[in-house]
Amino acid sequence: MKEEKFKVINFIRELIIYIDKNLENFPRKEIEIKNRIRNISYELLELAYMANITKYDKNKYIEEIIAKVKVLDFLLNLCYDKQIINSKRYVKFGEKMDDILKYSIGWQKSINENEKNRA
Repeated sequence: MKEEKFKVINFIRELIIYIDKNLENFPRKEIEIKNRIRNISYELLELAYMANITKYDKNKYIEEIIAKVKVLDFLLNLCYDKQIINSKRYVKFGEKMDDILKYSIGWQKSINENEKNRA
């Protein structure tokens, strides 16, 4: 279980770095989308740390991570549709978000299994 939660945090860090590198030349009229993408990525990191340190309601934080990744996916899809990012970048963003989702869901399953074993 410990390995998964740290992987989630590392994947989120990688996503933040990738966002910073690849959203530099954003059109001025779409700056709100860029700011929203950046803010959500930092919120993901905060939620992952909260889930990591709390003893209760870990599932709540992990569910929020999953929901935020889906919102982030929507915003990046919007950027792709508006031709702000190209297909190569969109695919790379998708891969990074898929990693976050996959490990978050695994983390959640691990927590649920541990709770069943304790009961």
